[in-house]
This record gives sequence, structure tokens and C-alpha cells, in this order.
Amino acid sequence: MKEIGGYIEFETFHSDMLYDDGIKLNCGRNAFAYLIESRNIRKICFPIMMCDSNDKVLSSYDLRVRYYSVGKDLRMENIELDDDEWLYVVNYYGQLSDGDILSLKEKYDRVILDNAQAYFQRPAAGIDMLYTCRKFFGVSDGAVLYTDARLDRELPVDESFGRINFLLGRFERTASEFYGEYAANNDLFFDEPVKRMSRFTENILHGIDYDFIEKRRTENFRLYHEAFSSVNKLDLSIPRGAFMYPLYAGNSMNIREKLRDMKIYTPTLWPNVLERCSEQDTEYDLARNIIPLPCDQRYSDKEIKYVIEAIKNV
Repeated sequence: MKEIGGYIEFETFHSDMLYDDGIKLNCGRNAFAYLIESRNIRKICFPIMMCDSNDKVLSSYDLRVRYYSVGKDLRMENIELDDDEWLYVVNYYGQLSDGDILSLKEKYDRVILDNAQAYFQRPAAGIDMLYTCRKFFGVSDGAVLYTDARLDRELPVDESFGRINFLLGRFERTASEFYGEYAANNDLFFDEPVKRMSRFTENILHGIDYDFIEKRRTENFRLYHEAFSSVNKLDLSIPRGAFMYPLYAGNSMNIREKLRDMKIYTPTLWPNVLERCSEQDTEYDLARNIIPLPCDQRYSDKEIKYVIEAIKNV
């Protein structure tokens, strides 16, 4: 029997959760690890432009890894898969359409689609797809995996109570005060084993207004696109529920620094690529010069127009 009485804990939410029928895990890299184990993957073709969070996963399994490049259109080169080789595809900034994804499945069959930057790109039948919750919502962990493969072992359930202080702090104070805790939380997952999603994170995901978030993110991306499409080197489509707006322009480091002075923060998403690649490589150019502009649900058109004017001024 569970405890009865005592003080009331954090509220329990009962709204519908997007992707409630998926496999709910503790983080995106462990969704990938789940697939490696359940699919018995031994060979994989992997993008160079990828954060180092998956390096630990790749090194922890007996995999033969072959790396491929993406072009300045954020799409993979034409490659041929070896026998029993899997293809890992990143949906950069949600720029792959449903048709693009189905074409990849038809051509390569053994495809893993990473939707860490495309949470509102709906699952497609027959394709292994993974989603990362904390890039889109105020949670400290969580991922959702769609696959028909299953592990033949029980997974422990993760717990979030020890790592949510930076979220509470950011809610009531400023991001800069708690950035160190946020970064430390990211580092925790390098050594975390595959676990089920925590009860706390799943509870938060049952209290989210997904329709509002999808519409707000889409509209904010659209505002950026209307302002910058004539100067952006990327030919972009407007995705549903966008992750961030990728502004690919010259003099990006100078723009970033001046925006930071104005408390407008734009991340470098793949800092490891700058260390791994040479300045002549396309991946180096993209990682250095794309400025990811915030377009999430916290901001209305007022804030987005402020960012637009700030960029024009600098």
C-alpha cells in the first residue's frame, strides 16, 4: 500500500501526452542505445555533424562506424549502405518533410531518424524514430522512441527529483544564474544507462498544451523567415513546431557576441565539430556560422520582433 496522507506532492496532470504510445526513456542517446541493442546493430553510417553526446554510445558498443557529410542544404550526400549497415539521419531544424523521410525508408530501409530538433514531426510507420523532450519543454530529461523492436530485459525507472533545481531557478530568476547546473545536467547523461522515463518527467508531459506550443513555435519561425529569408544562405521550409530558426549568414561570431551583450543567447549546437573538422569542411562552416535563434513557446511576436531588430542593428 502506498503512503496515505501527509503533505501534498507536486500536482499530477491528466491531459493527453503527445507520443504517449511510444517507448518512454530517460534521454535521446539512450533511445539510440536501445535501438543498437534491440536491433543487434553492428554497422552504422553516422553524420559528422552531430553533438558528442552519442560518442559514448558509439564507443560502448562493438560497432563499425562510417561517417558521412551533409551539404550546405543540411541534407546528407548520396551514399550506398553496406550489407547489414544502418543509416542514422538527423532531421536538422526539422527540414525533412514526410515525403523526404519516406523516400529515405524506401531507398535505404535500415534507417534511424533522429528528431531531436523536430519534436512535432509525427512518427512514420516502419521507421525507427527518436525524440528528445528537453530541447522543447521544461523538463530535465526524457525521450520517446518509436520502434517495433523490444529489449528482452526490464529497465529501471529514472528519477528526476535531484536534477530539477536549474529549471525551478530559471523559472523564478535568470538563466545565467543557473546555467552551470543546466550544463552539469547535460553532462550527467554521458554515463547514464538506459532507463525508463521518470515519473516526474512523464507527469509534466501530461500537462503540456501541445497545440499552443506547436502553433507558437511555427509562427515565431515564420516571423524570422519573413525577415531573413532574403539574406539567409539556407533555403528553408517552415516546419511544424520549429526547434530554432537557423540564420546562416556572414560575421556570425560578431553577431553572437553583440546579441549576448543584449542578453539574447544563441547556442553553438555542435562545438565538438569545430574541434574535429578543419576550417575547409562544410560541417565546420555550418557549426560555426549558423546562428540558432530562439523561437520557442515562451516568446510572442513582440520578443521575436525585438530579436529581429537587434540583429538588423548589429
